[in-house]
Amino acid sequence: MDFSTWRTSSNLSRDSEAAETLEIRLQELTNILSDESRRPLPHPCIQYASIKQIYVPIGKIATSSYNEWIIKEAVLFFATLIESEEEAFVENPTFSGSLTNLLVRITGVNSVRLGLDTESRVVELAFNITTKIRLDPAILPAWFKTPQFSASQSSLQDLDERERFAGRVQRVDFPLFYILMDYIHHEGKVGDFARTGLLYIIEAASSSAALEQWIVESDLSTLMATGLGALYSQLSRKLVIDHLPHDLPPILALSDYEHPTSNYEIISSCSPEFQSHLETFLSHLLFWQDVLNHCRSVEVKSTLLEHFQVIFLQQLLYPSLLESSDIDGGSSVAVLTYLRRILESLDHPDMIHLILHYLLALPDAAPPNKKPPPSLVSDARRRKSMDLTKMMSEKAEEPATPLLFNLVDLILSCLRSRNQQTIHVTLQLVSAILKRHHRYAVFTLLRTDVLPSHTKHRTVGAHEQEVDYLVHLAISIGGRTDFDDMYAGILKDTSTRLESHPCSLRLVAPKVSTNNHKLPDLPDSLPGAPRDVREHTLRPDDPLLNIMLDLLETFFVNPVETNLSVTETIVDLGICGYISIEGWLARNPSTYVYAESVEELERGYETSVASESAEPPVQPIDGALSDSFDEARRMKDMERCRTAPAWKEASLPRVLNVLKRLCDQVAKYKHTIPRFDELLEQRRNAFQTAESMLDNPPSALRKASPIRSGTPERSSLDETLRTTGSPPRPSAIEGFAQRLLSELGTPSRSASPKGRKEQNRSSATSTSGSQPPAPESVMTPKAIRVPPKEFPINYNDPSKSGTRSFSAGSVRPDIGASPEERDVIAESQASAFAAIDQSILSRRVGLPDEKLKPIPLDLTKKLEATEVDETEPPKQQEHGNATGAEAMPDAVEDVANGQTPEEVTVSVSHVLTNVIIFQSFLLELASLWQTRAGLFDEVCYV
Repeated sequence: MDFSTWRTSSNLSRDSEAAETLEIRLQELTNILSDESRRPLPHPCIQYASIKQIYVPIGKIATSSYNEWIIKEAVLFFATLIESEEEAFVENPTFSGSLTNLLVRITGVNSVRLGLDTESRVVELAFNITTKIRLDPAILPAWFKTPQFSASQSSLQDLDERERFAGRVQRVDFPLFYILMDYIHHEGKVGDFARTGLLYIIEAASSSAALEQWIVESDLSTLMATGLGALYSQLSRKLVIDHLPHDLPPILALSDYEHPTSNYEIISSCSPEFQSHLETFLSHLLFWQDVLNHCRSVEVKSTLLEHFQVIFLQQLLYPSLLESSDIDGGSSVAVLTYLRRILESLDHPDMIHLILHYLLALPDAAPPNKKPPPSLVSDARRRKSMDLTKMMSEKAEEPATPLLFNLVDLILSCLRSRNQQTIHVTLQLVSAILKRHHRYAVFTLLRTDVLPSHTKHRTVGAHEQEVDYLVHLAISIGGRTDFDDMYAGILKDTSTRLESHPCSLRLVAPKVSTNNHKLPDLPDSLPGAPRDVREHTLRPDDPLLNIMLDLLETFFVNPVETNLSVTETIVDLGICGYISIEGWLARNPSTYVYAESVEELERGYETSVASESAEPPVQPIDGALSDSFDEARRMKDMERCRTAPAWKEASLPRVLNVLKRLCDQVAKYKHTIPRFDELLEQRRNAFQTAESMLDNPPSALRKASPIRSGTPERSSLDETLRTTGSPPRPSAIEGFAQRLLSELGTPSRSASPKGRKEQNRSSATSTSGSQPPAPESVMTPKAIRVPPKEFPINYNDPSKSGTRSFSAGSVRPDIGASPEERDVIAESQASAFAAIDQSILSRRVGLPDEKLKPIPLDLTKKLEATEVDETEPPKQQEHGNATGAEAMPDAVEDVANGQTPEEVTVSVSHVLTNVIIFQSFLLELASLWQTRAGLFDEVCYV
């Protein structure tokens, strides 16, 4: 290559012709080397480039040109030489010096601004170098130049403190390291290359003591901690949880869900800008985890964790939790959501331990008795800790600590909030801790008692009695008849959750290896974590449990998201295999009381045994008497265990009493709300239709929105109800939700109004059928609807109606009418039927009590008003957007239902959705009882 153009040009940044000529020559040279590297040996051009070191002037040309195109071609030239894997370019100090000088100059502050493609090639080149260092650590000295710390252990003892702590690292010692550090916060391919290359360098520290000490003394830990803190500070201080209007889950669309208000200060969780900031923060947090996973040096890992705690936890995360409030527009919602996402994203035991150990104010572990021998790396570690302590002590204010107000205090105070979103996100945080890090919740978040080893478990008779009780409570609500299939699906889901719980692994894993191999350590077994969890039980006076039961008391008027969270959290409390459900979820075996017949049966067994023992000799030689006595005793114990104890409310835990009261409230709703059973069945059919559409979208929609790999299919209604933060829905759901909202409560079976007998039969089919309706019948707006049974028209006896005045002497409006007129009449009747159900669904009701009066259904007014002036547009409803609100008489107001203005009221439609959630929750609790009994062997048979 002729360098005369470069030497004769005084300023390439202004001489465009010379710059273009150099760019073309560099491109031609790179192409020649690239083509030659793919050919068989020999490679004279590559050998010439190595011997003459032509890369040195090329690096100078690129650094002095300030021309992005020349820089890009020079980077490609160096990358071609490295990829050739000949002449040991990466091991040559001259080559490394020229390349690092080029990379430092073109990525510096005063360099030319590089485009995304050129920037990506620069970082990729640096990544390729780290890959070769990882494969061959002997290459490291060519790129890492620092004074050799070769003092022996004997001479180390003779050095004084100043000499042992002397020295600081500089960027010139390892330029490649800092080049990658500058790009780890970038998104896309650039950030991926930078983070992975940095991981390779940290991994190489295990084979180089000098590099290990250099990394400890470098500002790696400070830069990473401050960078993480900067990304956390970019997150919105105030947040509201919301869903996009076109992505609203069906369970929220069929309730009184209202989109919260957001503005420039209060950000919505579905905002693209917020989602981008949150994903960037979490990706950098996961990079911390990757660094710790790849780091084999204890000193480097300790330095990183110490800076993570001091700079991020103590200076940013905990103060944001301490300063949060649920009355200032969502700051509690924000910080609790961020903490939950942090705990859900991380699985590194050291990071989890550090976060929860600090926020829960757990006592520090005792320091080890034996100190490791002094070394240069440990001295560097001590010096770094001293610098960090000095930096924190220079701050004017003393930082608050969790000793006075920890995470438990924050959770309990937020659960008592009047802000429903605060309650919702707090329950989600509690659920995340119970699912993934349950050991840290014992004795901190939960008030528990350790059980003795000889604890008496519930008997099989009591177990079956309680499971039957929960199932019968669910069945008493009514509705679908395929409870067996529904319950079977919930059993599978519960079994999966129990087996995958981290605490349950020790109970289901084999105790002894059959092949004389050592079993692997199970998760959460790191030193310094809370003590090994033994079998314990939740105390009935536990504040967290009682707060959730207080929320259950108002279940049917709670927001749907709150109910989903509280039911999920209660189930999570009973998922751990080490926690006993007796006493707080199931009855305590010590409170079992049996009927008189059982006592008589026991006395009969004792009398029989006594009579048998009187006849044989006192000391039988063959032991037959002893065997007979033991057998009779075992039979008596088995019979006692199989017998269900007396069901007394005084011995029931509070949760069972609350569930019974909620079922009684459903019964009262049935007596006060017209057509409650029919509307409940229609709501269930609507959810089934939505579930089938989500699980089996059309092929075109399935291609447009692929399902994430590894995500299990949701095969039960329970899982659909649980999924409030569901993945993007197909566009067909949007129209489906709109149609459901406009036709809420209308019967989903089509029928022809040809006679009262046929209508009654069709109506009975719609309410008692076990199969969900065909999608067409629900999705068709013009389907002919079955009239409610309260409809005051008797087609067989028109004299009894007294309300219709279609025409003089006519009995039915469709007699003598043309087919077109009949269609119009049928559609008008279907609209009237839909308006009647819609008027019921839109009514506001509170919790049922002795004041609540039945809602009358006066359909005469509606029909007369409809026929007097059919051209008048329908009036809008006070609580709802569908027509037909005037079907309810004006006298039926909220106060007439016994409700005061202070009481919380919701629509009947909202109550129906909560009833379905409650029914599914009952079956989920029953499955929890049943699955635990088989998996953990906690039911007594003898």
